[in-house]
Amino acid sequence: MIRVALADDQALVRAGLRALLDAEDDIDVVGEAATGREAITVVRSTQPHVVLMDIRMPDLDGLEATRLIAADPMLSDTRVIILTTFDLDEYVFEAIRIGASGFLVKDTEPVELLQGVRAVARGDALLSPNVTRRLIAEFASRSRRTTPPALLSPLTEREREVVSLVGEGLNNDEIAGRLVMSPATAKTHVSRAMIKLQARDRAQLVVMAYETGLVRPGWSG
Repeated sequence: MIRVALADDQALVRAGLRALLDAEDDIDVVGEAATGREAITVVRSTQPHVVLMDIRMPDLDGLEATRLIAADPMLSDTRVIILTTFDLDEYVFEAIRIGASGFLVKDTEPVELLQGVRAVARGDALLSPNVTRRLIAEFASRSRRTTPPALLSPLTEREREVVSLVGEGLNNDEIAGRLVMSPATAKTHVSRAMIKLQARDRAQLVVMAYETGLVRPGWSG
């Protein structure tokens, strides 16, 4: 059962999300919050697998709440999906960098939202190839932060290739096709790279690929 927490200051939005999610046999909404500070309390008490987090909330915004959740070792199994009105919300860039696993626009089709929750719950990033290139490349071009390329030194040459393709937004099947290997082998390389780089999930691996210069804004596969 996938446990989900909802954080949005609009009661109607939360009610709609709860109705959609609770109708699924494998999803259980375990808590709701109307502010970022409430979200922290709810997440710490319910230990959800996934948090659907609005950015603009009173008291403590979703960005700071996401940072605190991602930084809490007791919540290492909790993943945050940012909810936004626009698919290139400027705050989403920072949210991905500090630990969000992806984002959904609020007018996302219900079936896509359900797929997204399940994908993030199993450890995938909610970043399609097109969205990855637009979102993360834009983030990288705006960000003044730089990460030394030395960060990549623990990686083998093959793992660097795989991380660069993750940075382009390719999934495991696409990486396997590009590098002529099995999807299982591609998944293994991704997992090893995440461990070596201490990436929380695939979304952070994408960010690292850009921040280290392994992939540069505007590149595509």
